[in-house]
Amino acid sequence: QVQLVESGGGLVQAGGSLRLSCAASGLTFTDYAMGWFRQAPGEEREFAAAVSRTGHMTYYGSSAEGRFTISRDNAKNTVNLQMNSLKPEDTAVYYCAADRANLGSSDYNDYDYWGQGTQVTVSS
Repeated sequence: QVQLVESGGGLVQAGGSLRLSCAASGLTFTDYAMGWFRQAPGEEREFAAAVSRTGHMTYYGSSAEGRFTISRDNAKNTVNLQMNSLKPEDTAVYYCAADRANLGSSDYNDYDYWGQGTQVTVSS
């Protein structure tokens, strides 16, 4: 079955960096655009970033633009999210998701598969 497994979350001070990774299995990775979303307690799931099937196109939510970078390695079936200049408001569970589309989407309803999430906590 399809599995998306996130890693790399943790506790970091404000201004620091984290790199999240998502390993995909059970699907043809290059058939899917990949995305990262996040959800803080009591909040809606929020789009962070997406990358197209080939990795040539990337998209960012307003809170991620300029600080986060999404990338994928189609040889390793992985997608990464490099997060810099972290702020306390970035604290959330971060989810990796797969969208059977070419370009990716900011709408979480478009995604077909989800990982279990990884906690990111940014202290002030």
